[in-house]
Amino acid sequence: MNAKPLTAWIEGIGFLAPGLPDWPTARAVLRGEQAYENAPSVLPAPAILPPAERRRASRVVKLTLAVGLEAAAHAGSDVAQLATVFSASGADGHNCHALCEQLAGEDRQISPTRFHNSVHNAAAGYWGIATGAMAPCQVICAYDASFGAGLIDALGQVVLDRQTTLLIAYDSEYPEPLFAKRPVPDVAGVGLVFTPERSERSLACITVTPETTPADGLTDGALETLRTAIPAMRAFPLLRKLALGEGGTVCLDYLPPMQLRVAIQPC
Repeated sequence: MNAKPLTAWIEGIGFLAPGLPDWPTARAVLRGEQAYENAPSVLPAPAILPPAERRRASRVVKLTLAVGLEAAAHAGSDVAQLATVFSASGADGHNCHALCEQLAGEDRQISPTRFHNSVHNAAAGYWGIATGAMAPCQVICAYDASFGAGLIDALGQVVLDRQTTLLIAYDSEYPEPLFAKRPVPDVAGVGLVFTPERSERSLACITVTPETTPADGLTDGALETLRTAIPAMRAFPLLRKLALGEGGTVCLDYLPPMQLRVAIQPC
């Protein structure tokens, strides 16, 4: 393949997943300094939202605000100035379930709050309300390849527009009976701040090119289960390199037969 590599610098990381409430905890587990203990994802209250929006905030909104704000704080970035890419394999699973129940009953009057939380860009909308951001925002979906698609989109913006960009990749679980068809076990997400130039805050240089070899997995069985069960967690091999401060390459899942070769060079 002759595709041009996409290169940027990583300045901030945010993370939340079952048993891993933030990036410092995930980093310690990925380094082998702390054992992984599976537990339901704990979503912090979105204090940054106005009271009315805070009451309406769904699990997806709380998740994306948590990982996005953590990544921005880690990078020392002004959230109001960050371009953003929101990438998820689905929308708000619990809200979708509630809408289906409502439409299957006698009373089919959908509340405005339910409706506006049902769209795929709801999390991006709440982010704009919370942060006052007016920078470009993309919202995309590529099923199980959503992390890879978000990564390409974010790096493309950094390379072409020379603008610092925050990627927020996330997923939400569905209650039964939809869970039987889409068994995502819990909410989880990762935030990454990319810049076009190296700075004193840079953690590593990242370069992405197309690949066709199988994606890398994790040797830890519980974390590998998370990686395969929650599309956003396809980021784990990359995050492990960042946690260890190691250089080298990993292969991440994308749209078969294409995968993504990710080269990391720590600062």
